Amino acid sequence: MMHPSYSELMDLINKESEEQDTQVVNSRYAIVMATAKRARELVDGSPASVDFNEGDKPLSVAVEEIEEGNMKIVKSET
Repeated sequence: MMHPSYSELMDLINKESEEQDTQVVNSRYAIVMATAKRARELVDGSPASVDFNEGDKPLSVAVEEIEEGNMKIVKSET
């Protein structure tokens, strides 16, 4: 099982938007897309904003960045 869970990540991301009426993330799909995009950036050489071990996968690093608040998911204006 993934830790943190999708629901924990959604609560964490949406916590900042509680003052507003709209949630930034309302599905697991948005979290999956955001973490996959960040993992690709890490693979392409973007520096990580969290400490990680040599064997950690880029997706795990991306999830940890979201969990620690180092990466923000911004709602699209489309």
